[in-house]
Amino acid sequence: MNIINQQLGIILPEIVFLGATIITLLIGLFIRQKNISLVYTFAQLTLIISAIFVWQLFSVDESTILSGHYRHDGITSILQLVILIMGMFIFAYSREYIKTYTGAVLEYYVLALLSIFGMLVLVSAYSLLTLYLGLELLSLPLYALVALKRENVQAVEAGLKYFIMGSIASGMLLYGMTMIFGVTGHLEINTIMQILASAQYDSLLMTFGLVFICVGIIFKLGGVPFHMWVPDVYHGAPASVTLLISTIPKVATFALALRLFAQVFADFQLQWQQILIVVSLLSMGLGNLVAIAQTNIKRMLAYSSIAHMGYMLLGLIAGTEAGYASAMFYMIAYALMSLGAFGLITMLSSVGVEAQAIEDFKGLNQRNPWLALMMLLMMFSMAGIPPIVGFFAKVGVLEALIKVDLVWLAVVALLFAIIGAYYYIRVVKVMYFDSADDTTPLVIAGFDNKLAISLNGLGILLLGILPGTLFELCRHVILRMS
Repeated sequence: MNIINQQLGIILPEIVFLGATIITLLIGLFIRQKNISLVYTFAQLTLIISAIFVWQLFSVDESTILSGHYRHDGITSILQLVILIMGMFIFAYSREYIKTYTGAVLEYYVLALLSIFGMLVLVSAYSLLTLYLGLELLSLPLYALVALKRENVQAVEAGLKYFIMGSIASGMLLYGMTMIFGVTGHLEINTIMQILASAQYDSLLMTFGLVFICVGIIFKLGGVPFHMWVPDVYHGAPASVTLLISTIPKVATFALALRLFAQVFADFQLQWQQILIVVSLLSMGLGNLVAIAQTNIKRMLAYSSIAHMGYMLLGLIAGTEAGYASAMFYMIAYALMSLGAFGLITMLSSVGVEAQAIEDFKGLNQRNPWLALMMLLMMFSMAGIPPIVGFFAKVGVLEALIKVDLVWLAVVALLFAIIGAYYYIRVVKVMYFDSADDTTPLVIAGFDNKLAISLNGLGILLLGILPGTLFELCRHVILRMS
């Protein structure tokens, strides 16, 4: 009975989250258009209550439960908390936009909650079966969300493209996992690690499985050469959906990559390191260079995200505890920066500002100096300008590379970072030095919107001034994982 109670206690956040999501759906079905703000309130309460339960588990000892399929440790707690808190910000940013532009309030919140549930499962998964289930639970609602505005041909096209390419990537990942299962005869990560440590397996088949798994992970992260969906989906999806896709799903996918590369394939580091070096170089190069040519800000940020995933992979390539910790720090920092940038685009779209082209941001400082300052923080942080968090995120992964004598790779990454700074600074130049076509003061509706962007900007700044706390926390949980 004590074992059962312990297991229920560890998975209580997921149980509460799923139960609250069902309640939110039922409430939305009954009230329909009578009081749509109630759906928003219950969606936020779902995230808040679940975050409280996750916070309480920080003091619980690490354990593997449900016959080895589920894991509770520091990585689980940190990433789940990040996902839930960022989910609150996403809903706050999207509140006015969803009501104004899609009308599908209930559908948006319920599908988003179901996707976040998949992320929570993926972060805690500790077997090939639960990893795949979590990834599919994460992905399927996102396919529907991209095509939420059914009257918009571009959104439907983006949703269809995302679904088809995502299905192919999922098939590749599943095929790779099937090969691992065929070699080891087990699904649980702990057992697979023990079998691989004994060197009693078919190394050729394991290598093939590793390649297919790399394809699936790289696709979900949006790395080159499996990046084709990123600009089209970011551009075609409603702003509130792009905001969701560009942030917390990447945090959850990072957990998948960390479990597989740092644990399951720890003895195959040489093989996956070579693959990731090529992917990282291509992602940084193509992402930064193509972003320079973009005139649409969502497409620019899409190519920027491809480049940032290349930088994050540098930490994994290092293959050390410091490298994994710096990769985790980078992923959290990037998600926070992307949250602010796409959140601001969503806010501007909700008040009737055409926030698609970079030129639409002309003279933003004249119309709303506070929003211009927040966007400046996001752009400077993504460019890696000190003392904002993006600078220390890049320093962390470059330092990890240098410590393992991959100095040449660190130098190439630094050169691409300098090139990439151009298109971020261009947005700042447009906001501050170009005159606005319409000089009417821009007023953002909703206190939660203003609070969210202010806290977002403050978080970017404080994590840049005091990065040590978060980095030490990441390093601590990585050390305990190994």
